[in-house]
Amino acid sequence: MKIGITMFSTDYAIPPHELAIEAESRGFESLWFPEHSHIPTSRTSPWPGGPVLPKWYYDTYDPFVAMGAAAVVTKTIKLGTGVCLVVQRDPIHTAKEVSTVDRLSNGRLLFGIGGGWNAEEMADHGTAFASRFKLMRERIEAMKEIWARSKPKYLGELVKFDEMMQWPKPVQKPHPPIVVGGGFPHGARRAIAYGNGWMPIGGRGGDTLAMLPPALPRDAGSGGPRPGRGADHAVRRRHGRRSAEARPRRRRRPGRVRRAARGQGQGASPARQGRRADARDVTAGSVIPGPPAPGSPTG
Repeated sequence: MKIGITMFSTDYAIPPHELAIEAESRGFESLWFPEHSHIPTSRTSPWPGGPVLPKWYYDTYDPFVAMGAAAVVTKTIKLGTGVCLVVQRDPIHTAKEVSTVDRLSNGRLLFGIGGGWNAEEMADHGTAFASRFKLMRERIEAMKEIWARSKPKYLGELVKFDEMMQWPKPVQKPHPPIVVGGGFPHGARRAIAYGNGWMPIGGRGGDTLAMLPPALPRDAGSGGPRPGRGADHAVRRRHGRRSAEARPRRRRRPGRVRRAARGQGQGASPARQGRRADARDVTAGSVIPGPPAPGSPTG
């Protein structure tokens, strides 16, 4: 087991670069930074963690700036977004930030992503709450193309751009691990469809992993024997607390869940499994093929 820590980094807490130094010196595997651009005062969206939203939710630093500061003063600790709200971010700009931090850290970035819960915050960014998971899928697909190709294109319903160039590319190939946040089963299915790992959040009504069939966490993270699917990032739980009282109302047969996690249930592909995760998460954009990314911008 590898242990990481997460913290809302603010101007009244330990600075992120100092926290990274201390965490690395104590042998922690990873350090994760959450994200909220702002919190509208008129919001009506309930916070999943309880009745009162903590102050640090609207005080937190930008996670990529925090990771950049941490990257230049550390050598081994991995740095993650826990989670990056990609539904509130421009994918072209975010792709560059991911690549930049991965370069500065020499390949230590873990790209944790999520759809978010605050509808009012999303609305200020022009994002519709109802279609956020479809948007998340398309933006991740678009970023994968940017990272992998020298002249990427992407044509989706919500994300579109013509042939372009963007450098640098990430150190990690084909891209940093994408760890998809969300509960079971929908978050796990999205992780299988287009991620490299799954990040459930414990401590909100029980232990998420305790509710799962024994084989699912392993399969949900790896998604089967596809390229780039490392068991090292299979399942990452945040704020976990065990609860003996937390049990699902109905458990699926382990065999059925295991097949679905591998994208083999009834012949369904991993992408289809992800689209079934939410009724609104319908077919996303199509990738316009381009030439493989060469080793340098001039290649």
